[in-house]
Amino acid sequence: MKIDLTDTTASKINKALVQGRRAIGTPAVGMVLTMVIVTDEENAYDSIKAAEEASYEHPSRTLVVIKRHTRTLHARTTASRLDAEVRVGADAGSGETVILRLYGEVADHADSVVLPLLLPDAPVVVWWPVNAPLDPAKDPLGALAQRRVTDTYTAEQPLRELTERATGYTPGDTDLSWTRITPWRSILAAALDQARMQVTSATVESEADNPSAELLARWLGVRLGVPVERAVSAGPAVTAVRLATAIGEIVIDRPEGPMATLILPGQPPRTLALKTRSTSELVAEELRHLDADEMYAIALRGEPGKEHTRHA
Repeated sequence: MKIDLTDTTASKINKALVQGRRAIGTPAVGMVLTMVIVTDEENAYDSIKAAEEASYEHPSRTLVVIKRHTRTLHARTTASRLDAEVRVGADAGSGETVILRLYGEVADHADSVVLPLLLPDAPVVVWWPVNAPLDPAKDPLGALAQRRVTDTYTAEQPLRELTERATGYTPGDTDLSWTRITPWRSILAAALDQARMQVTSATVESEADNPSAELLARWLGVRLGVPVERAVSAGPAVTAVRLATAIGEIVIDRPEGPMATLILPGQPPRTLALKTRSTSELVAEELRHLDADEMYAIALRGEPGKEHTRHA
């Protein structure tokens, strides 16, 4: 069910949510958090779709904030208005969705619009699919949240943005570029547990300027205490990790496709599933834990000076 509201208020939006739930016979129970998505019109559809798919694992109220600036026909001042689209039932995954379009001055006070719409006594997650602030915790919307999710992969200069985020990191910050390498980190940890040999150096191969590869290299450098080389490959994303030991290399190689090859010294190669996950899967993973991501902080604040890049 969809309800369109023009030139509305937060109070009218809340009434529309109640009206929609009554119309479809669904009470407001079972929602575990409020997800706030801050995006633009171009990326709104994909972001909403990803959040709705994630809501089947984490039922939530999703508030989509789209800031728009338009001018009136007869004045140079920007018209201030709030339009909303309320979705409940099958049109909103397993939760409920409110798309907020903010015009004029109200766009500069999005937090005041969002605050009355948050679920009471439930955690808040803010996600910027694009154009995230360099210091999310100081953003007015970010200040409302226990968890702040960015995606450095969408930045024009992702490696530079990672450095900026390290400077302004606050517990609760995380990034989907970090989430993308969870399977890589899991396989590497399992391989090292099995091989139990001293690593002397490491190499991470990926397409140029890939923030996930940079975070993986920093994490390996800090956790293993060894120099890590960044090698540029044809991609896509991270294509291989090589850990040098005294008796040979530990290698995870995924040049393309959903399968990777794991090679341990003295053992036959093994094929493992290592697919590229969808945005909804990444968001769902982030919603499973709302406490501070200490490993992300370690990787973000790694010592990139120990790394150097070559072309593979």
